[in-house]
Amino acid sequence: MPLFIQIIKETVICMSIIQNKQRKRAKDNKVTRIDKRKWFLYILLLFVIVLPYLGLWFCKVWYNKKVKEIENASIIIVNKDDMSLKLIDYKGKALLSYGIACGKKYGNKTIRGDFKTPEGIFHISDIQDASTWKHDFGDGKGEIPQAYGPYFLRLEVPGHKGIGIHGTHKPESIGTRDTEGCIRLRNEDLLELKKHAYIGMTVVVLPSLTDMVNNNLLDSLRQEIKQTEIKQIPKKTIKQDSVKKEKVESRKSKIIVKQN
Repeated sequence: MPLFIQIIKETVICMSIIQNKQRKRAKDNKVTRIDKRKWFLYILLLFVIVLPYLGLWFCKVWYNKKVKEIENASIIIVNKDDMSLKLIDYKGKALLSYGIACGKKYGNKTIRGDFKTPEGIFHISDIQDASTWKHDFGDGKGEIPQAYGPYFLRLEVPGHKGIGIHGTHKPESIGTRDTEGCIRLRNEDLLELKKHAYIGMTVVVLPSLTDMVNNNLLDSLRQEIKQTEIKQIPKKTIKQDSVKKEKVESRKSKIIVKQN
């Protein structure tokens, strides 16, 4: 009997131990389930909150990259009134602004060597290394080395191949009308502008009030000259033309009569 009772006790103890282990396992499983749910919620919140902002950031980066690739995303505006050159982005915001020097004489360029800066809408046709270029300004000093600074941004101006935006050996001339028609910048400003310039870039040159007055005067003078030239045609030539016409008509009438 005592042996039987002892066996029963040992079995009860074993059963209780097994039950305790099962309970612990169940609790551990519950804890792990709760932890998994928490982690799932954290990840879900992360996706809900962070992903939209991350997507917006990627969209902004992509948009800025595409804007930079647009051919005419920025333009150069040269103003002969306040003697400035500005780099304007597609929103109309001034990215860069420099002082310039332009043509000695007022008005729009019409002929070669008139010392006037052309006005209108142009494009950069070439970007050239001008560090070794020389130029004689006709002031008795002969050829000046590096007269155009480090670069020459050549403009596509109808009828004029030598117009461009360039540097200078004479920085004190900036802010004055001192060039033969080109747009002159300080060398350090030109180097900065060159980073943003490209072939095909639009360049707009705006006239000052004095330039516009000069252009109107020139137009009126040309019209007056044309009118005076018409008036000065000799009367003899007019009479001769009318006589010739009459002779031709009479010959035609005689030919027609003969044929009939």
